Amino acid sequence: MAMAMAMRAAAANTAVTELRGLRALYSSFSGFPFNQSQQSRVEKPPPAEPSTNLFVSGLSKRTTSEGLREAFAKFGEVTVAKVVTDRVSGYSKGFGFVNYATIDDAAAGIKGMDGQFLDGWVIFAEYARPRPPLPTLNNMPR
Repeated sequence: MAMAMAMRAAAANTAVTELRGLRALYSSFSGFPFNQSQQSRVEKPPPAEPSTNLFVSGLSKRTTSEGLREAFAKFGEVTVAKVVTDRVSGYSKGFGFVNYATIDDAAAGIKGMDGQFLDGWVIFAEYARPRPPLPTLNNMPR
């Protein structure tokens, strides 16, 4: 019985050594999942500047612009509420924008709706970032 236990322990040590050997072999490949320490980390962009325009993500496909307006109107005067929809199906793409009359109303809207349920889905609200400029194309006439 002692001999069998010794053989199992030796086999387990060999398996661990082989695993370390494979990790050592694959650690030289930058794309291998075991090589987490050398991969560059993707940093989050800084938070957007406070504004009256909010970006809302995590919307259900059933959410409409009117439903979005009603949900956010509890926290201030909503001037525009728009759910971005697919051109073909007409369903929500899962995000939209809410524009408030004042920055204070927008802050109250984020505080009140971020992480809350809307149409059965948890939504996230944050200040909208400005759209980046479109790249210039070389073949476009000036």
